[in-house]
Amino acid sequence: MPSADESLPLSAEPPAESAEALSASYRSLLQQQPAWEPEPPTGSTADAQVDEHQRAGPPPPLAHVVEALLFVGGSPVTQERAAAAVRGLNLEQFQLAIETLNRDYRRQGRPYAIHAREGGYVLMLRQRFKQVGDQLYGQGREARLSPAVIAVLSLVAYRQPVTRQEVDSIRGLDSGALLRQLVRRNLIAVVQRGQTGQREVHYGTTPRFLELFRLRSLDDLPQTQDLQKL
Repeated sequence: MPSADESLPLSAEPPAESAEALSASYRSLLQQQPAWEPEPPTGSTADAQVDEHQRAGPPPPLAHVVEALLFVGGSPVTQERAAAAVRGLNLEQFQLAIETLNRDYRRQGRPYAIHAREGGYVLMLRQRFKQVGDQLYGQGREARLSPAVIAVLSLVAYRQPVTRQEVDSIRGLDSGALLRQLVRRNLIAVVQRGQTGQREVHYGTTPRFLELFRLRSLDDLPQTQDLQKL
């Protein structure tokens, strides 16, 4: 796994597909009304005319759409999740977008890079800028979690994806407020929603959780007999 200060390695040879060809391919995808296209306006006539004018313009580059998905955060962005936002997006196009973004970040001296994580990709600060993120999130405050919060976080970490009902059942207590606290602190996030008509959601840990506890991946979680009984 690359170090926190390294970007993902780029392929030795650039893809044969040119930027113009990729743009044309992507534009053809947009004509199929991708899932991320905004709904028709419901406001005033003037607002509708402005919105229609904006939608008539050129579509955003594919790399920018992938970058937006990474910027949102949460669980690692896989090709499957990206394809749910841009219909027809294949693995080659997705990886090309990742490589293009990382190449641009390096050339521009950006403080962040895209890293492989748990079968997907996450946008992370480079090591030299980690202190900035710690100050923003308040690492010291997050480290002083109450025993109850730590218990809920442990259950999520070891049983993810896990629902609130499952956490409540194991603890024998209502865990809703503690789960919301962990979501606010960006230590867990909703990683899976229930089927249509169901309100149940599943929680999982975030890249911030791994950073705070200095874990490279979930495989680095302590494995003891006591923890395995959770």
